[in-house]
Amino acid sequence: MTELVLCEIRDRVAVLTLNRPEKLNALNYALIDRLLAILDRVETDDDVRAVILTGAGERAFSAGGDIHEFSLSVAEGADVALRDFVMRGQRLTARLEAFRKPVIAAVNGLAFGGGCEITEAVPLAIASERALFAKPEIKLAMPPTFGGTQRLPRLAGRKRAVELLLTGEPFSPARALELGLVNKVVPHEELMPAALDLANRIIGHSQPAVASILTAVARGINLSITEGLMVEAEQFARMAPTADLGEGLSAWIERRPPVYDGSWTHITRPAEARRASLRLDRAADQGETST
Repeated sequence: MTELVLCEIRDRVAVLTLNRPEKLNALNYALIDRLLAILDRVETDDDVRAVILTGAGERAFSAGGDIHEFSLSVAEGADVALRDFVMRGQRLTARLEAFRKPVIAAVNGLAFGGGCEITEAVPLAIASERALFAKPEIKLAMPPTFGGTQRLPRLAGRKRAVELLLTGEPFSPARALELGLVNKVVPHEELMPAALDLANRIIGHSQPAVASILTAVARGINLSITEGLMVEAEQFARMAPTADLGEGLSAWIERRPPVYDGSWTHITRPAEARRASLRLDRAADQGETST
């Protein structure tokens, strides 16, 4: 049986490849479930510091949900379709959005529907010049269901997003860059080197600090600035007693490269960490705005 998601570890970077090239890497239920299982394993693997997500073959990153499979769920009723398709897809994009290690989409071809929604959800994305994006759900008489009506307006702005959602027209990687959907567009043959380079420029930093930044952004982006600042302060309080922060400060003062422990468990002042965390949790519960 063909492995639906390939996983290769390259020097602390997990390269995950959606592997249904004959179906343009369409997201059937089994592929989504397999990808979620691999993400669970990778997140707790201390030897993996970053993830690159791409598609097999030369044509597609992912053409979106598997419509044949989805149509069978629709035929069984709205409750079945919501459970099997919508909730499963939203669970995947939410998982990618809140992942505590950097996930980089290397968009190598078509990114339609769910493939575009994955690109919207991940924190970082690089597109090949051969990539093509679209929100074609309107052509099936339905809205996007993996988060596309919510994330794209937040990335691109309401009016630009609504135009793409209501027309279903494809748009270029240059347009995706302009809309904030991707960080960079590169020649096709440079896609994976560019994604690996970006990953390597991140993984040399403290792993808990990277996780703190990803968490603060993911949790705070849809909050008011006051609530977001509380999230930011909470993440700092969790880092303050760690050996990594002490090492980072010492290395800067001593003008040398830092050597990080790289784990959350190596905390030099655990009691202080617990007290700070509890204070911030109480402040958040009481609606306080200062720390």
